[in-house]
Amino acid sequence: MATSKKTMKSINKNNLPDTQGLEDTRNLPINKVGIKDILHPMVIKQRSGQDQTTVASFNMYVNLPHNLKGTHMSRFVHILNNHEEQITVDTFKSMIEEMLTLLEAESGHVEMTFPYFINKTAPESKVKSLLDYTVTFIGEANKGVSNLKVKVLVPVTSLCPCSKKISAYGAHNQRSHVTVTATINDFMWIEEIIDIVEKEASSELYALLKRPDEKHVTELAYDNPKFVEDMVRDIAVHFAEDKRVLEYVVESENFESIHNHSAYAQIHQVKE
Repeated sequence: MATSKKTMKSINKNNLPDTQGLEDTRNLPINKVGIKDILHPMVIKQRSGQDQTTVASFNMYVNLPHNLKGTHMSRFVHILNNHEEQITVDTFKSMIEEMLTLLEAESGHVEMTFPYFINKTAPESKVKSLLDYTVTFIGEANKGVSNLKVKVLVPVTSLCPCSKKISAYGAHNQRSHVTVTATINDFMWIEEIIDIVEKEASSELYALLKRPDEKHVTELAYDNPKFVEDMVRDIAVHFAEDKRVLEYVVESENFESIHNHSAYAQIHQVKE
């Protein structure tokens, strides 16, 4: 115990060793190293022109050359705290370059996932209520080339065309999660993606509905049946035609109400 105390006293607090900066001899570079699931407040601009304050979960990674033992984890947190509560889409883009510079890395990856709320109006009663969507911004940079992806999970209703066709009355329907991931080269509102998905679903969802509204959305879904294959194709058409979208993935998972499994479909296209 005495030896341990003596060793601690002999270390100069103003010249502490940098263990992460030591040389590594295993000759194995690391593709991604950093921090996951750190929460930080942010402000997002809505299509209405107003700001929405929310909390995002951040994942931040850089590459690590084969000859370095470790990265500086505290520097990731330092970057977030530099922006305090003013992280926006624009600052998100600059954060990636800031991260590469501060950590002396060639490639970097930043994700921020947050709940995004839209005040929706019920179709008949016109009562308003907030519905939440899960949004993720994904920024990547590698040797001077960067890209930005926007990922939005939209809950909707789907109604089975086969069930409608073969049943004397009614048809099974369920809540579905449609996820769109778009690599973009120009600005795109989150609401634009949500509008496309909800338009192509059997029916959209609302947090609050009165009885006339329930009648409306139930009958709307019945008049607009969609297989999971129909959902992804009808949605993908919009992104295939949008020049702002360089690459997209459209996924739909239907939580089948008459089965103990989900139905799933995906379309992934990289434009030339």
